[in-house]
Amino acid sequence: EAVRILLILVAAILVVAMPPRAEAFGAQPAQIVMAQANGKSLSQAVEDVRRQTGGRILSAQTRVQGGREVHHIKVLTKDGKVKTYKVQGRKRG
Repeated sequence: EAVRILLILVAAILVVAMPPRAEAFGAQPAQIVMAQANGKSLSQAVEDVRRQTGGRILSAQTRVQGGREVHHIKVLTKDGKVKTYKVQGRKRG
């Protein structure tokens, strides 16, 4: 539980630390699914998406779908578009 709270705080800090540009508000979100066999933590997924896209992280949250965590990471790309990436997290028992 403490790890989950820490991850939420880290995601919130990332959102506050990197405000979106004004032109992003009208952008249409796109969705890309990145699957990982062993699953990743939210912080690992956020860092991977940031590194791969070079964009600004707007939000990050974890949802449970079908007994597995799915991290939803919204990114403002360098060309001003908002995209949502889904990264497979860990299995939940």
